[in-house]
Amino acid sequence: MSASLPGHTLLLNLLGGIALLLWATRMVKTGVLRAFGERFRRAIGHATANPVWACLTGIGVATAVQSSSATGLIVVGFVERGLVTLTAALALMLGADIGSTLVVQALSFNLGAFVPVLLIAGVAAFMLSGSPVVQQSGRIAIGLALMMLSLGMVVGSSEALRQSPVLVLLLQRLADDPIMAVIVGALLAWGTHSSVATVLLIISLAGAGIVATPLAVALTLGANIGSGFIPLGLSLKGPASSRRVLIGNLAFRLLGAILALLLLDVLVPLVEAIESNPARRVADFHTIFNIALAVLCLPLTGIAARLLEQAVPEPAVKDAQPVIAHLDDSLLDRPQLALGAATREVMRLADMVEIMVREIILAFGEGGDRRRQAIKDLDDGIDRLQEEIKLYLTRLTRQPLSEEDSRRAFDLILFTTNLEHIGDIIDKSLLELAAKKQRLNVAFSPEGWAEITAMHARVVDQMRLAMTVFVTGDAKMAREIVLEKDRIRSAERDATENHLRRLRQGTVASLETSALHLDILRDLKRINSHITSIAYPILEAAGELRESRLRVAAS
Repeated sequence: MSASLPGHTLLLNLLGGIALLLWATRMVKTGVLRAFGERFRRAIGHATANPVWACLTGIGVATAVQSSSATGLIVVGFVERGLVTLTAALALMLGADIGSTLVVQALSFNLGAFVPVLLIAGVAAFMLSGSPVVQQSGRIAIGLALMMLSLGMVVGSSEALRQSPVLVLLLQRLADDPIMAVIVGALLAWGTHSSVATVLLIISLAGAGIVATPLAVALTLGANIGSGFIPLGLSLKGPASSRRVLIGNLAFRLLGAILALLLLDVLVPLVEAIESNPARRVADFHTIFNIALAVLCLPLTGIAARLLEQAVPEPAVKDAQPVIAHLDDSLLDRPQLALGAATREVMRLADMVEIMVREIILAFGEGGDRRRQAIKDLDDGIDRLQEEIKLYLTRLTRQPLSEEDSRRAFDLILFTTNLEHIGDIIDKSLLELAAKKQRLNVAFSPEGWAEITAMHARVVDQMRLAMTVFVTGDAKMAREIVLEKDRIRSAERDATENHLRRLRQGTVASLETSALHLDILRDLKRINSHITSIAYPILEAAGELRESRLRVAAS
């Protein structure tokens, strides 16, 4: 019946199926990260024992998240904070590439019978449960069902399009030019921001008989390259440490794709001999390619790390004094524009403070002198920018303002004040503690340092979430910030008790660093308290705050 539909209707159905596939893939990834993201982050943070273990961890995380790109962004966050070495990060990424292929393997089978069950279970879990984890698990189930439905739409539409002479001619040209096919596959993966969705699309086209195996293999190679560009494009302005990981991962993919292209005439007959089903051939080749790439490159991660450190050096420290571009006094008689200008500078201030929060942990390691000076220079710029923002908003409040504009101006002043306090804690306390550690030439116990870095990672995540909440005003995310504050307070208490236990046991490193250890934990908790303050006005406006946390005294 679909064959009798007009060509534009078939094309619209095909594009609709692809759009649904992309949305469903994103839906599953979001649900997994919201429900289990913290567990995956902890797993990645501990995957430093050896490259093989790191690779296996990458496989597990990427299989669950259904995205090697999302896993890559988590990995670079740990590398930026010095919690994962570059060698381990490269191994993690090789594993993540394999993990994403396992998702494709599962979805390449005909699972249409599970769609109603997944939809019913997913909707029930999302709508009836009060548990965030159960709700996000429902989101995952709905996303998986939509992925299966979208693949059916793609197959149904593409089968009818197989008779199109234009499509046949286009695919013939691509089949005759494997290099161009690789480029097209890379552009598809980059444009859709999902190698999983791209390969599933290629599988659907192969299953419908539209794409022959040689062309499907070349397009799949391109999808692997394109997915390497996705996290790199999102981190181009990030620290050199994060770019090294992503450049190394992309280099490994390019190396594998070039070797596969050179051996294409040998690989295609092998794939056809292994599997008779054209769709399954693509899935099998995708997995075999990434496993072979990991086997080939895993022993080279140490050498690659050294080469990347030379090729992508740390940039020289620049003057941290900011240029204040948006605080225009001529806008003061137009409050909405003035508040917009101030908000832009506040977000720039928040970006600078986030860098301080993220980088402070590195001041306690090697090269601490340079790190401390860079952070101190940044704090000077923060103080100046915060003062200018506060004065600008003060001048604005002298103008006649609506109640909403007045409250917005007050919230901006409050946020900038808390950001300045965070900078002061880092500048006047944590930097001094880092200098003291270097001066005394002491080292934390492995357990103690793991507790400090884990708490620091949670505070950095809080900072990033707070910036998002400040822009969006999302009450649900604001509530999560406050809940995480309580969890961080409990983590600080547990870390302190563990430290005291090590003191009682006579652990030498703990005895030498006791005051430093406890002060760092205290300061990180203080920083988190200032971060959490952004959530209170939003929750108050939503009516989700009690007037007091104290119990009413019995009369």
